[in-house]
Amino acid sequence: MRSFRERFSTPLTTRDVLIRLWVLAWLTFVWVLLWGDFTIANVVGGLIVGFLIMLLLPLPQVPVEGRLHPLSALRLAGRIAVDLVVSSVQLAWLAIRPGPPPLSAVYRTQVAVKSDVVLSLLVNAINLIPGTLVLEIDRVRRLLYIHVLDVGTPQAVGRFRHQTHRLERLFIRAFERDDDWHPSDFHVDDEHDAPETTGEPEERP
Repeated sequence: MRSFRERFSTPLTTRDVLIRLWVLAWLTFVWVLLWGDFTIANVVGGLIVGFLIMLLLPLPQVPVEGRLHPLSALRLAGRIAVDLVVSSVQLAWLAIRPGPPPLSAVYRTQVAVKSDVVLSLLVNAINLIPGTLVLEIDRVRRLLYIHVLDVGTPQAVGRFRHQTHRLERLFIRAFERDDDWHPSDFHVDDEHDAPETTGEPEERP
């Protein structure tokens, strides 16, 4: 971790300034939510507390290796919202339908996202879908092991495979297009170590 003096002596880029302003705005928003009342005093207090947190408890710098495409990001957000609604309805039906409990399994898939930041966002998006949970992440080989609630039919497996691949493509279009990709000094390319995977579900006890 860099020392206090090094943090102040390092010049900031425009992107660094924008990221810090965004973090400060988010911390202020959380502070106002905690107080439960939107007032000038709470906003000013949130700005002060947020600034002190960023000054005294700085987080490690996260390399940004791509570029945000707003329209693609909006499409991604809309897709996640639709998947949440559809999956919630499907999960509710599985809970009330007659018959035995649905068959669950662990689904293994390899994703093509390059940066750890986008990989984390993709995992969070998958976890938001009711009935699914990422159990394990192989960061080097970009493998995800996902618990899926309903894999009783080939159609159900195919729907989930299509859903995850569609999310992956949308994240790449929103954050990691090849033309905008610039690996940072912290990026390690381990694609040569990645095995071929089929994305088939694997049942675990």
